[in-house]
Amino acid sequence: MADGRSWSYNRGVNKSKSTQMCRNTTFFCLTVSLPAPPQATCVQYRLVVRDVNTLQILHLYTCLDQIVHMEWSSDSLFILCAMYKRGLVQVWSLEQPDWYCKIDEGSIGLVSSRWSPDGRHILNTTEFHLRVTVWSLCTKAVSYIKYPKACQKGIDFSRDGCYMALAERRDCRDYVSVFVCDDWHLLRHFETETQDLAGVEWSPNGCVLAVWDSCLEYKVLLYSLDGRLLSTFSAYEWSLGIKSLAWSPSSQFLAIGSYDGKVRILNHITWKKVTEFDHPASINNTKAVVYKEVERKPVVGSADLSIQQHITMGSTLFNTQSKYEICPLPVQVPVVKPDLDRANPKVGVSSMAFSSDNRYLATKNDNMACVVWVWDMQRLGLLAVLEQTSAVRCFQWDPRRPRLALCTGNAKLYLWSPAGCVSVQVPAEGGFQVQSVTWHCSGDSLILLGKEQLCLCYMEVGEEEEEDDDVK
Repeated sequence: MADGRSWSYNRGVNKSKSTQMCRNTTFFCLTVSLPAPPQATCVQYRLVVRDVNTLQILHLYTCLDQIVHMEWSSDSLFILCAMYKRGLVQVWSLEQPDWYCKIDEGSIGLVSSRWSPDGRHILNTTEFHLRVTVWSLCTKAVSYIKYPKACQKGIDFSRDGCYMALAERRDCRDYVSVFVCDDWHLLRHFETETQDLAGVEWSPNGCVLAVWDSCLEYKVLLYSLDGRLLSTFSAYEWSLGIKSLAWSPSSQFLAIGSYDGKVRILNHITWKKVTEFDHPASINNTKAVVYKEVERKPVVGSADLSIQQHITMGSTLFNTQSKYEICPLPVQVPVVKPDLDRANPKVGVSSMAFSSDNRYLATKNDNMACVVWVWDMQRLGLLAVLEQTSAVRCFQWDPRRPRLALCTGNAKLYLWSPAGCVSVQVPAEGGFQVQSVTWHCSGDSLILLGKEQLCLCYMEVGEEEEEDDDVK
């Protein structure tokens, strides 16, 4: 190709030698697991695929450079590994371990790479967002989409995988193009009424496309599949506006998180505000339960343990234990006053997530970084407040049950359900700190990610209702 881009299929990996190289990688299994698909991790330029049940290495692939991004195809038959600095993408097959595909974007560069919903096309976005290139694994055909906009969320696929919405910038104006994913032909192209489009997101049923403006302009636009403007919502003017947005799984509610610390809920019939959730510093709602994490250090006498026990248990013996206590009302929530003179002040609702049954909404307000709020969507009110000792790094709902997992950067996993809260100590050595959590699609297990290690956690039935602080 003229610009130095290339596409090739290749063979050859010395599996026996590569497997030997990764035997020293440490993973921690907490309980006996249930049947599950393989699990993949990246270690610099190596891609390791393990059996989730036994943690045995199934495949080990060696890439051409350090892996920056990894992603499974929708059917879990292929793994994409992107190396942005070199403009390379390598694709590996689990069915044929000796087969792989290499995509070289050449001098035009690469800033992002992702799968299409069918798991047979790869979308590469070039440097400076000059274009999006669609590569087909089946036919080796290449398609080009011009004018992609560099914004927070410029590409989104409908849940059924039929359509792709792309934010574009042409002649200093914002546009949205809707493509059919079967053959990538343009279905609709329309201009949006935005000053600086920040993102697009399909409703889960694929009937409505939400488009929102930058934080300088509070505006949410709702479009139908054919490009008709259904409604426009704006809560206020002349102040920082939208910080986050989330659809409920049923598409009945659209939650909008704002810089003023409030969450506004729109309904799917009139697209008007149903209610708004505030995050007050003083909680006196009698229908809400406030859980506060309380730390305690184990008291161990010198005569209680032998020298061998000290050596075996190591530093994990003296990890600080914690549990939740229910606080009597009213409760004062710790608030950090943001420095408004600096860029990206810690203020506003940055994280929101609906439970899979549409019943609950979890939110986090950045100037209350240690607190997670759980709202009941049936009665549209506050249900629970979780106050942690450290800032919340990540929270995510179980994809099958109303169960929330969160972490705060220490060696603990926290779980909430309507039955209550539990603090779980991760039995790992070497100062393991949980930076993020990710559920398996079955809800039976989740991955705890640290800076240099990860931990696989398998959930037992009814485990979220236990009050034991230790993992069995």
